[in-house]
Amino acid sequence: MNKILITGGAGFIGSCLAEKLAENKDNEIVIIDNFVTGDEQKIPTSANNNIQFIIADVNNVQELSGIFNENNFDYVFHYAALVGVKRTTDNPVMVLNDIEGIKNILNLSRDKGVKRVYYSSSSEVYGEPVEFPQNEHTTPLNSRVPYAIVKNVCEAFLRSYKKEYGLDYTIFRFFNTYGPKQSKDFVISKFISLALQNKPISIYGDGSQTRTFCFIDDNISATVNAFYKQQFVNDVVNVGGDIEVSVLDLANTIVKLTGSSSVIEHLPALKEGDMTRRKPDIAKMKTLLNSPLIALEEGLEKVLSDTKYIL
Repeated sequence: MNKILITGGAGFIGSCLAEKLAENKDNEIVIIDNFVTGDEQKIPTSANNNIQFIIADVNNVQELSGIFNENNFDYVFHYAALVGVKRTTDNPVMVLNDIEGIKNILNLSRDKGVKRVYYSSSSEVYGEPVEFPQNEHTTPLNSRVPYAIVKNVCEAFLRSYKKEYGLDYTIFRFFNTYGPKQSKDFVISKFISLALQNKPISIYGDGSQTRTFCFIDDNISATVNAFYKQQFVNDVVNVGGDIEVSVLDLANTIVKLTGSSSVIEHLPALKEGDMTRRKPDIAKMKTLLNSPLIALEEGLEKVLSDTKYIL
């Protein structure tokens, strides 16, 4: 039996991870979330009755200590974080507070005998990259905005706790993951919501900035397989797509697929944080998948066909 803690488990990716891990009756899942960015409706249920939810804030050491004292966790997936471009840029001090969360998680994991901590980092740590594709070990990390800096610092904590205390880790650097349960703070879900309402879709700058997009099923398959196969221990894995798409092309594709009458509006380019390109090296990720990556249009169709999708 594996006792697993998932922080941020009421969020988009965390809740999908919990749902997948709970399919295995040998896993016992404890989800914690403080609902700052998570949503109670996203907390999954399980036919195996092996999911427990606790309202808690990982940045509060007293709350977290109580949970660790009551459970003998084997593994921790630390996915809790303040997310969303507008939210993180408007609340930079709140973003920096998440450093307390990683310290709390690591100290308690060390003291309570946790075998490994899995951490959700971000493509943002690369900043404005100097090489393509962006490789986990050769591409310099040019973190500048608070969200990216925090992710970079948290990665440093994981490496340091391994070196000093022997606590194992795996770092996942997520690149633009999307799916039906994603909140409307992110580009694909926002564009779809606007298109379905035939409202204007706003793009910063000329829309030539590129991203790669990863459907949630591929994200979860890669991370869960890394867990079960115990691969990439004390290592970093990019988790994302490998096809670059401009933001303008993304908007036009969504307008086409939804049959929308939305028009594209161009806003002034952002002064900071909107990187010109992102393209990960996903050679490691591909070794964790049992099938080809889900193409963007196929993934968008899956989102649009989900009956639970809310405008």
